[in-house]
Amino acid sequence: MPAMKMEVAMRILFRLLRRRKCSAAELAAEFDISERSIHRYVQELSIAGVPLVIIRGRKGGICLPDTFRLPENFFTRKEYEAAVNALTALYEQLRDPAAESALEKLRRQEKADGRGMTISGNILVDSSSWGDAYIFPQLLRVAEDAIEGCLCLHIHYTDREGKESRRVVEPHLLIYKQNVWYLYAWCRSKNGFRLFRIGRIRSAYTDGETFERREVRREALPLQFHFADAEMTQLRLEVAPAALPDVEEWLGMSAIRHGRNGELLAEATLPAGEVLLSRLLSLGDGVRVLEPASLAEALRARAEQIAALYGGKQPLR
Repeated sequence: MPAMKMEVAMRILFRLLRRRKCSAAELAAEFDISERSIHRYVQELSIAGVPLVIIRGRKGGICLPDTFRLPENFFTRKEYEAAVNALTALYEQLRDPAAESALEKLRRQEKADGRGMTISGNILVDSSSWGDAYIFPQLLRVAEDAIEGCLCLHIHYTDREGKESRRVVEPHLLIYKQNVWYLYAWCRSKNGFRLFRIGRIRSAYTDGETFERREVRREALPLQFHFADAEMTQLRLEVAPAALPDVEEWLGMSAIRHGRNGELLAEATLPAGEVLLSRLLSLGDGVRVLEPASLAEALRARAEQIAALYGGKQPLR
């Protein structure tokens, strides 16, 4: 992209970083170019990895999700310090609100580089994941801010079946269960409370609209949501010593006991289905299913499919 066009594209990006949503007409008037040119710049920014969202309708516009911030390596340390110093000097001389806003954004950018680590008393929670690109901690931050401010949250969500949807939700709680973060929110399209897995939210933003907080009773929270519609199975495993730490962390220490011959056994009641099958496969030859026999047979068949796949005898499904 030529230098002049790059400058305009960066000005559009910083404008959206400040306001998060603008119409093409507003941007065209501000930069004295056509709306068609604005859409070309939006396309260029999208190709460069900026997750811009086009929202149709009366309240629509070009939106930059609240989860987006400049990449960690966007500035070198010297460039960052030079930009902060220049903006500080500009603001002190002109008291320009735009310079003040840009300065605040840059300073907030540096503070946000903690990779989602939160310390509360003697507890440290690292909400990032291996290979995380900072999106997950940003989603948590946006959700928490929306909960505290009673702000409606616009989310782009993909469920386990791959079905995508865009929804407006009223967030009430963040729930952490079995190493997974969930958002508990009133879904306007479903007219009821729903659980949304944070890791399945592609983008999220607020537009300033607020909501009245609804009553949330602890006993009504779906904390057993994994079990709600699932068939339960009585699982009995023999565990190899090398796999014992993994099984203890999965099922809990109380699920482990020694058999008559000193072998390690584990017992638990769990939802049947693909999730359980995948979890057992992840343990490899560290566990053997003793009961139920149907689950042991399903594991054997899946292992044969995997062996055939890597033997070149079976294509990917």
